[in-house]
Amino acid sequence: MLLPLLRSHPLLHHAARLSSPRARLLLRRDALQFPLLRSPPHPPIRMAASSGSNASSPAPPPPAAVVHKSKIRFCSACGSPTKLAVPDGDEKMRAICSSCGRVHYENPKMVVGCLVEHDNKVLLCRRKIEPAYGLWTLPAGYLEVGESTAAGASRETLEEACADVEIVSPFAQLDIPLIGQSYIIFRARLKTPNFSPGPESLECALFALDDIPFDSLAFSSIIVTLRMYTEDVKSGSIKFHYCTINKRLGASPSDLRSFDIDNHIAV
Repeated sequence: MLLPLLRSHPLLHHAARLSSPRARLLLRRDALQFPLLRSPPHPPIRMAASSGSNASSPAPPPPAAVVHKSKIRFCSACGSPTKLAVPDGDEKMRAICSSCGRVHYENPKMVVGCLVEHDNKVLLCRRKIEPAYGLWTLPAGYLEVGESTAAGASRETLEEACADVEIVSPFAQLDIPLIGQSYIIFRARLKTPNFSPGPESLECALFALDDIPFDSLAFSSIIVTLRMYTEDVKSGSIKFHYCTINKRLGASPSDLRSFDIDNHIAV
């Protein structure tokens, strides 16, 4: 059932035209016009200038380039220690085996989850594990090898909220370069009105949009997703969103002031 849903999604209808200069200009205009955060009394998320910030306010400095330092200490092929060096023909520092010369590449991790809608409410789980113990989140987790993003999101929802869901459509992709994560969040609905805490959750509950505990959410990705969703529902038009979350070095994952939003596109 997911394939027809994805084929009908607006993002795919736009994809064939994204390469033209006019299409990119229109997308940028739409992103500037989308008022991501208007909801008092929650603390505001600082927005980059390209996301529609007030022209009279000084624009925040651009995010510093992410310089990743490999934590791989030993070669997975022969067990010898690695050293940090730039391989021939490369531009980045890599972990290279000091014995066999194997280059160890590291790639971002994919996190998938569901924004479950039921009776004009959304399903949240209160975390039973660190990080962010006791804070609320959408059911989400790392994608496993051998499963699709939609299947992984459904599995995580079943594990964390014991909820069997039907995927409705993709809602957001959020990139967090500093920590090497990319989120894909799907809208979903409950197949049956049953849910309960899984092993990693203290409790699960349905929240009306005005009752979402923004001051007690676990991660920047969840805060941004729920703010975008709330804005979409109130505007009467649910879109697909892409943005970059620029986290600040040394900040707590749940600090509402520890990140900025950039490159926001809504289609």
